[in-house]
Amino acid sequence: MPEKYLENCLYFTVNKLSRVISKMAEESFRPTGITPTHGFMMMLVSNKPGISQSELAEELHMTPSTITRFVDKLVVKGLAERKVQGKMSHIHPTQAGTDIQTDLEKAWKDLYRTYSDLLGEEEGKALTKATHLAAGQLES
Repeated sequence: MPEKYLENCLYFTVNKLSRVISKMAEESFRPTGITPTHGFMMMLVSNKPGISQSELAEELHMTPSTITRFVDKLVVKGLAERKVQGKMSHIHPTQAGTDIQTDLEKAWKDLYRTYSDLLGEEEGKALTKATHLAAGQLES
């Protein structure tokens, strides 16, 4: 009976999905030397050099303090640099950050291929869309 509660609980089901997809993502991004979250952050920084930390927080749905810690790590790794203008911090890729983009895009495609092979591509797209929509509704 308790397992039925867990199967029908969005909280436990989403956390289980999160653990599974996180493991897949970590495996896909392992060759890049950075975590999936750092990888997606670098893709945003490279696609919009000078993006503000507040924009990164909004795009990645993270708190500003978490973004600061993540950017600090990218700076230490030599992949990004922070330029301060007044009270705003703008993040730019370094040459090393630009050079890693092909590897990051490959990791992202590998992750997509991994879960698409298991779920089916259309089911993966539908699950992604439904999860995105539900998260948006629940944030309100």
